[in-house]
Amino acid sequence: MSLFPNYSQPTGTGRRLTGSQRYWELIGRDFKRFFILNLFTLLAFLPLASGIFIAILSSSVLILIPSCLVGGAIAGPALSCLYDAVFRSLRDAPGGYAENYRRAFKQDWKQSILPGMIHFLLLGFYAFMLMTFWWSAQPPSLGTIAVFAFGFLLLTMFFSLYWPQVALFEQSPRQRIQNCLLFLIRYFWKTLGCALLQILYWAAFVLFLPWTAILLPFLGIWFPLFTANFSIYHPLDEAFGIEGQIAQSFPEQAAFYEDDEAWVKRKQQEKK
Repeated sequence: MSLFPNYSQPTGTGRRLTGSQRYWELIGRDFKRFFILNLFTLLAFLPLASGIFIAILSSSVLILIPSCLVGGAIAGPALSCLYDAVFRSLRDAPGGYAENYRRAFKQDWKQSILPGMIHFLLLGFYAFMLMTFWWSAQPPSLGTIAVFAFGFLLLTMFFSLYWPQVALFEQSPRQRIQNCLLFLIRYFWKTLGCALLQILYWAAFVLFLPWTAILLPFLGIWFPLFTANFSIYHPLDEAFGIEGQIAQSFPEQAAFYEDDEAWVKRKQQEKK
């Protein structure tokens, strides 16, 4: 018995399943590779998580800052490679996950170090402030909570658009930031939904610790990342021309679909 619904890809040039059937098709097809890559990503995030945890326990910003910078420099390339794997799945790119992972790491590790340091330094500060609010004798005002939540939401929205560009294209940081701002303006509500999916997942994960730690090796980082990017993939492809640019620059990475006539001929040959 299959763990996931067994949806098969239809024939026809460029045609794919849509909606929930497409979602479960990709998870069923690529769960094994996501599971393995998730373990690599968790190992890369271990120094960052340990540093933030020690900084919070010791209430020391002096520990937090170098821990986030060093941990972010290690976690950034791993996160970029996981994004690469997610988008390869979404566009039906061929190739084995090990080969694709090595290629993604070779291409992206340099340009993902600085974003990793900045992103996770900011996340570290938010985690530090959140625990400060939690342990404070006097609870923060509603205005403080609103500013905190709004800033964290904007941070998640921005990097939800920034990391795919790191994984997919060779661009300057300035160009990526400009693309993020333009995309936010055009697709604000879709980007908001993408960010909220990730925030709600991790909020539930933290609230139900330690029980949710059991799911970390299986769902961990890849599942919210995949679900959020699945929800926003079509706007991203429309805005950035993901599949068109990759098919033009790297034909071997483009998805291949049989047309109906070729599919029928192949089936007839298989019967013979």
